[in-house]
Amino acid sequence: MLEYAQFGSPQQVSFFFFEGFVSRKQKKSFPGNASRDRLRNIMKKIGILNGVNLNRLGLREPEIYGKTTLDDLEHNLQETAKTLGVEIECFQSNHEGALVDKICEWADRGFSGIVFNPGAFTHTSIALRDCIAGCAVPTIEVHISNVYSREEFRHTSLIAPVCSGQIAGLGLAGYDLALFWHANVNGALLVTQ
Repeated sequence: MLEYAQFGSPQQVSFFFFEGFVSRKQKKSFPGNASRDRLRNIMKKIGILNGVNLNRLGLREPEIYGKTTLDDLEHNLQETAKTLGVEIECFQSNHEGALVDKICEWADRGFSGIVFNPGAFTHTSIALRDCIAGCAVPTIEVHISNVYSREEFRHTSLIAPVCSGQIAGLGLAGYDLALFWHANVNGALLVTQ
């Protein structure tokens, strides 16, 4: 039988810690609170990265992107992160280099994942594509609108081939789904019993 043992879930049979694998037998020797404390110490940190024009959420083309502001989105994601037992850090820039710098910073700080809406940089930025590939932090590309039902130039993503996945067209819920994936699947250790 196969089972996913995941960080942040004290009910799982086995966990992978930086010190090594903890088996079912070894887990019995851990007092309940001690194992939870160890999990807190390795809580996943996930970056929420928003690119060009996303600072205009709620104002720019609300018929496509909705009326929720970026501040509202980030507040809602903080609440979702608490529920999922992960930490998030949010960043937005209209400047390609600032986004590259932030991805590298998060990689150097040991972030376990990134949720990234590059905006129009999706279709143009080899620099962001190479940065994601080079930093090797699992990244989910998110788009609020269904880019594949819009203008043809939006159908090509230079970012997607180096990402763990892409979510498009599900509105702001796409961010929550990407965050859920990072909290529950990214880094899961497949174990056999």
